[in-house]
Amino acid sequence: MELVAAVAAGLAAWVACGPSPERVRLRELTSPPATPIWRGWPAGAIVRLRRLAWPGRAGKEADAWRKACIELCQALMAELTAGRSAEDALCRAVTAVAPPEPAVLRPVAAAARDGGDVPAALAEAARTPGAEGLRRLAACWRVSTAVGGSLTELVEGVIVALRESEAHRRDLAAQLAGPRATVRLLAGLPVLGILMAVGLGMDPLGFLFGGPAGFACLLAGAALDVAGVVWIRRMVAAAERTAST
Repeated sequence: MELVAAVAAGLAAWVACGPSPERVRLRELTSPPATPIWRGWPAGAIVRLRRLAWPGRAGKEADAWRKACIELCQALMAELTAGRSAEDALCRAVTAVAPPEPAVLRPVAAAARDGGDVPAALAEAARTPGAEGLRRLAACWRVSTAVGGSLTELVEGVIVALRESEAHRRDLAAQLAGPRATVRLLAGLPVLGILMAVGLGMDPLGFLFGGPAGFACLLAGAALDVAGVVWIRRMVAAAERTAST
């Protein structure tokens, strides 16, 4: 029984302090698939559970990209207002912002400097999660080139739209803070319950692993907990998709 308790404690510590899901996914993509599938399913299930409970660094990078897009448009409008050409203004605006991955915007600056297809470069950069606002800037560039409209006014409209979208996103994030906290609570509730039972002098591990009834309760509780986490996460994702459309 002491061995089972030690293994359970080790698994809990590994889930809490282990590598991030992004690093695990990168390792899976860069390593050869030599391990049989049936051996890797527990780790994959734990990684999926961690992704559901903790979104990780991807959400922060997407937020940083949204902020960078707004700053890029503001810098571009400032350069255009100063009387610079559209291409020169875009090159200066790209160097004035600090996105999470500067290499994504380098093709945009190169296209503007060398007379390339700027809308196509902006559309390609907009494929980065969080940089979707660059598609609007690409559309404004096409309209200004084809029709001859004022790029300054179009960029100003993009800035207003991006600011309103970001304000709406923050309001939605505040409203969904409760469900996200519930997901984290559900993810850690089983371990907390076991620790509370041990603190009260009980033997929860002995009951859970000591017979068919306890093992059935363990499986049922784990299944219900995972189902609750998945269900709430899908509700949050559906609300975010509905608000973004």
